[in-house]
Amino acid sequence: MAGVSVSTVSKIMNNYSDISEDTRTKVLEIMKQTGYVPSNSAKTLATKKSNLIGVIFAGKLNIDFTHPFFIEVLNSFKKQMGFLGYDLLFFSNEKSHALDGDYLARCRHFNVDGCIIVTGQQVEPSISELDYSEIPCIGVDIELKGRSSGYIMSDNYKMSYKVVEHFYLQGYRELGYIGSTLESDISNTREKGYKDAIESFGLAVNENWFINGDNFFEESGYEAINKMIAADRMPQAVFAASDLLAIGAMRALKEHQLRVPQDVAIIGCDDIEACKYTTPALSTIRQNKDKIGRLAASLLFDLINTQSETSNVVVEPELVIRESCGSRLKE
Repeated sequence: MAGVSVSTVSKIMNNYSDISEDTRTKVLEIMKQTGYVPSNSAKTLATKKSNLIGVIFAGKLNIDFTHPFFIEVLNSFKKQMGFLGYDLLFFSNEKSHALDGDYLARCRHFNVDGCIIVTGQQVEPSISELDYSEIPCIGVDIELKGRSSGYIMSDNYKMSYKVVEHFYLQGYRELGYIGSTLESDISNTREKGYKDAIESFGLAVNENWFINGDNFFEESGYEAINKMIAADRMPQAVFAASDLLAIGAMRALKEHQLRVPQDVAIIGCDDIEACKYTTPALSTIRQNKDKIGRLAASLLFDLINTQSETSNVVVEPELVIRESCGSRLKE
């Protein structure tokens, strides 16, 4: 209709500069009149790029859409990838995919340009297969080591030291910890950092005050406090490996007529929005969720477009002081 070649139309649609303005205007007007839009599947075949990013919640026990920290990270990631021209495709590991996600086969089937993999527990073998494949991947709180992969996470070891240092300066000497399952690398790293920091201040580690639950959610925190109380007297202060664990712990303490922070001080981790509205307001380790999401998108974009080699980024955590750690009572 325009009297030009297919390649000329392609150049106009992809904003090449070597086309006259008259030709460009003519072609765009015909596209407008006819309602023509390019076929994404045809474009994918021609360019070998789908502009799709796979989103995978790794593990048989995974975070998915119920954990506020990872949802905020993914919202930031989604916005940044949108600015870069990509859409997201979420992969399920339920039902027929329950035994092993076979993510690599499905990623190849949908021709995704790259993947973001969010940490979980009991990670499937096919996550490693995808990690070491040709498909660029970025992990969030999960270390990926493939030639086209990278990861981003907060400094989980250092954040525990910050908590112990704060407790110590507040005069607390008997310290406890609530973590997730022993299969969680993130929880284990936080626990190791916590124990090492306790010992670095010359304090004793009481194993009765170190309880691991089934996950990072409220019920595990609630049950952990009940186990702690049953096993021994309570410590003066407790670090929970997530804010949701801390919120569950605070509910259990209240049921046992123990006050926060007068009887037991509490610090959580993540700085989810709910921390501001608990009673008392929850002190926590802030992980910069917006920054993590934007960095994950930028790192993945560079891997997809071979603008950088594999990148591993560790983000500095920040201690946020509110009422639950007892600081205001001691000022």
